[in-house]
Formats: sequence, C-alpha cells, structure tokens
Amino acid sequence: MRLDHGIIGNGRAIALVHPDSSVDWMCMPRFDSPSLFARILDEEKGGSWQFLSDGELIQGEMKYVHNTNVLRTIFHGASGSWELFDFLPRIPDGLRHQTPLRLVRLMRPLSGRPRVSVRFDPRPDYGRETPILLAGGQGITFLGKNHPYCLQTNLPIDYVLNEQEFTLDVPRFFMLDHGLPPALQHIDDIHRAMDLTIAGWRKWATNSFLPGFADDMVMRSALCLSLHAYEDTGAIIAASTTSIPETLDEPRTWDYRYCWLRDSVFTVEALRRLAHFHEGKQFLRFLLDVTEAGPLQPLYGIGGERTLEESELPHLHGYEGTKPVRIGNAAASQYQADLMGEVILCIRSVIVDQRASFRDPEHWFPLVQRLVAEAIEGFEREDMGIWEYRGKPMRHTFSRAMCWAAVHHGAFIAAHFGHQDALAAWSPIADSMRARLLQEGYDQELGMFIQATGEPNADAALLLLPSIGFIKADDPLFLSTLERYRELLVRDGGVMRYVHADDFGTPTSTFTICSFWWIEALALAGHLEEAVAMFHQVSAKANALGLFSEDYDLEQKRMLGNFPQAYTHVGLINAAMTIGNLLRARGGHFHAWS
Repeated sequence: MRLDHGIIGNGRAIALVHPDSSVDWMCMPRFDSPSLFARILDEEKGGSWQFLSDGELIQGEMKYVHNTNVLRTIFHGASGSWELFDFLPRIPDGLRHQTPLRLVRLMRPLSGRPRVSVRFDPRPDYGRETPILLAGGQGITFLGKNHPYCLQTNLPIDYVLNEQEFTLDVPRFFMLDHGLPPALQHIDDIHRAMDLTIAGWRKWATNSFLPGFADDMVMRSALCLSLHAYEDTGAIIAASTTSIPETLDEPRTWDYRYCWLRDSVFTVEALRRLAHFHEGKQFLRFLLDVTEAGPLQPLYGIGGERTLEESELPHLHGYEGTKPVRIGNAAASQYQADLMGEVILCIRSVIVDQRASFRDPEHWFPLVQRLVAEAIEGFEREDMGIWEYRGKPMRHTFSRAMCWAAVHHGAFIAAHFGHQDALAAWSPIADSMRARLLQEGYDQELGMFIQATGEPNADAALLLLPSIGFIKADDPLFLSTLERYRELLVRDGGVMRYVHADDFGTPTSTFTICSFWWIEALALAGHLEEAVAMFHQVSAKANALGLFSEDYDLEQKRMLGNFPQAYTHVGLINAAMTIGNLLRARGGHFHAWS
C-alpha cells in the first residue's frame, strides 16, 4: 500500500483517507489514542471505512478543495460517477473554532445512476476489538476501548449494517462522532458545516505570507502542519502515524504521535515565517507547562505525559508485513543535549517578533536562564543525538552546536530585556564554546564537520549550522563540508542522514528533511541554481496531494516512514522561503510591482 493518502483533521483528531475511499487510519479521542481504523498497518485486522462502486473498491481522483484541508474524491463507476467529501469540522466561531470529535463523509451524485455500498468496519484498540454495531433512533452506536461512538446517516441504517447496495440519486452523509450521540442532523446541516469549514480554512490560508517560490507546495505544507497542532494543549506531534517503517523488512518502526520539542520548535518557526502565530503561542503555553513540571526531555505525550512506555503489537501484520508495530517511544527517556538550544531559538523568534503579543514576555527569562545553565553543562556531556541512537552516547557536534546556540541566543534575549549582567556573563562563554567546537568538531584532514568527537562520520544535521548562526554559509569550513557531504551523503535526488552503520545496520533510505536542509544550505552558500533544481527534484517525490513522509526509498522509488511527516514539510517551507528571498534579491525585486 503506497502512501497516496490525504490527511484531514481539525486540531483534535486526524484521519488518513486513501484514494479508494478507505479511512485507513484514525485515532480517537486524541492523536495518540488507540486506533479506530488501522488498515494501513493490517488490511484484515486493522479496520477501515470504505465505499464500493458497483460492488468494487475503485481508485478515485483525489484533490483538496483549494486552500483547505477538505478532501474531494471523484469516482467513475460502471453505473455512474459520484463525489465524496471528507473532513473534520473546523467551524469559525468568533476568534475561536468549533472542533468536534467528528468525521464527516458527504456523497453526491455527478452523472448516471451510481450504485454504491458502505463497508463500515471499525476495529478499536489497534484492531484488538470487533465491536457490536447497534441500530437506534439516532444512528449506529458501538463501544470501542470503553469509548462510545455514534454513526449518523440519512441512508437507511440497515443498508449500512448489511452492506446493501443502493442508488446514489440524492446526497448522502455519514457522520461519525466520539462520545454520546449528537442531535439528529439533516443534509442541510452537513452542507453548512462543510461550507463553514472550507471558509475557515480559506481564511487561514488568506492570512499566510508566501515566498513567491513554490507557493502551492508551501501552502499545502502549511495546511498540513496546522493539522499536527493539538488544539486542547498546544502540543505539536511529529506525525499522525506509528510504525510505517523507514525501510521495508527492517525494525526501523517508531511511534511518532507525540510532541518532540525539536520538531515542534521548528514547526513553530516555519509557521511564524508564514505569519501564523496561533500555533506558536499555544505551543509555548505547552512548553511552559512541561518545563515547569520537571527536567527537559526530548518528547512528551500531547497531554504533557512524561512516560511513554514503548511496547509492541504482535497481532498486527505491520505496514506491508514490516514488524514490529510499536506504540509508545522509549526515546522520551533519552538525554539529548540539543534541546536547550532549539527551545531558546523558539523563544527568541516568537517573543521578539513584534507581530506576536504576550502579556508579560519577561516571565520567560527565568526559563531562559535555566536552559542556558543546562546548555553550558550539556556542552561537556555525551548524549544520544538528534537521530536518537539506541547504542552508546557520544559528544555529538550538532548537540554541542545547539548548546552554543542556547548560550549565544540566550545572551541576545538577555540584551533585549535589559539583563546586562546575564549578557556579560554568557557572551564570553558562547565565544569560548564556539572556538572549541570549531577545533573539536571539524576534521582538518577530512575537510568537514564530523558527527561527534572521535567519530569522523558525516552527519546531515550539521547542514543547519548556518541557519542557527554558528557559521556563515560561505565560510571555507562550511563550503568544504558541503563538498565532502556531496560525495558522502547525496544520492540520486536525496540526502542521507548518515551512511555509517547504526543500531540496526546500514541505512538505505534518504531522509527527506535532510534533502531540504541540503537545498537550503546550497542556496545560502551561493549555489542557487543547483538548489532550485534539486528543490524541484525532491518536491516531485511528494504524493499527488503534495504530502511527504519521513523517508524515500531510492531503489523502489517510493515514500516510506511515518506519514505525513511534519518535519519534512517544515524543511520544504524553510528551503522555499530561503530560495524565494535570494531569487528576489538577485533580481532586485524588492517591491510589490518590480
């Protein structure tokens, strides 16, 4: 099963819909709840929700309604054509939105007299339950993992329970709710909910700043990122899925339905660059809550949970047979020294931005002081690194560079708020850290920045050094690193994280965000034409809807890894923004009409 799906959501739930109409993945009532539909991990046991045309599951033509997260799929069956709209309501309500835990599916005839049937097969708790579907006055109700669900429809209920074929001659709707049955709905209510949801997303899109380069992909990436932000707490998840493997038939399967601080702060920054601040303000609220609750850790549950015990689900077949299927993530207990720098970079960009409003920005400074102190200590410590190795810790160059970033940018925040004592104390420490890292993190013989002290490997994370302000992109040390990485990491239209063996062997798939890091580094280093060409090459690897997973298998020419991957879409946005700015500067297009 290729990752041809579309993603829909409203900030409280997410679903993946396949072009054959099947809901292949959905968790309720939270992003990280046990799945209700999981066909993507097991076609027999996982559960799905499909519509058949003339008794067959057929491929439709799937597109998003322009500038929204509403999917429209057109099907051409033997008896006629029809369209399907899939969305989770996100209805404007003053300065807020109504976001019920509800999946809506609306079918409408287009031509002929299409014969359609419904295959509604929820399998709660990761396919471990087969619920009893009960017909009642308000629709079909059932229990899953002790949670009540209700399916309303204007189709006769017996047609759903018996998979009875019917003629689609008038619009038909299906509305699946988590919780007690809602008030009975009319088809007019469904159309109104869809119209308002479309209007709300388009309003969100209208308020976006776009770079003037690859604007269509940037907008889709931004809309995708917005779905990963959990409205209730402000947490931002890395991806909506678990255990879609980085490589087929290898145990590189992880649960990404949690809030990595690193991924989240990059997401906040990408959305800020596009002039979206709501997600960032909500995340900073979440950040304050979790940092005040205890020591910083790499990831949290979306409700701020600190313990994310990792376990396996042996009863599930796995994505295309690749096991294990994992839930939870043991990386939550790792020490990763880069976190302090990324959090401080996020605080700096959002707090200082004049477009953002905070009641009292000064209340952030105690956290900055704490993170700077931890970064000074972390500079000397071994850690598991950005790639979350499960072997031995090392003194990773990128982690240490981010410790420098915490102190350096912490000094900027101190100056901004007039804390001259902190500025005077931190600036020389940052200068000393940078000098040491230039000596210890750069291998003169190899001519490149290396993964870790004593580990002379290439590491794509070091492509970010100019972005964090550690070194200029035209510095000879960075330029030589680019040339060496071109030889070591760049593959046919993609970039590897690293090429040395790790805990599971030698990696074979490219890591798509690294491809965008490479593109941005090329652009900053003056290789603008090459950056533009590779941007188009990499972006062509998205699915038909413009969505990316985490990895790309160059041999099989397909996406792999959890999907859609927020981090990848962040990389696309940042690369497009940088290229757009440089193209305008090169052409002298500084004004609207130039």
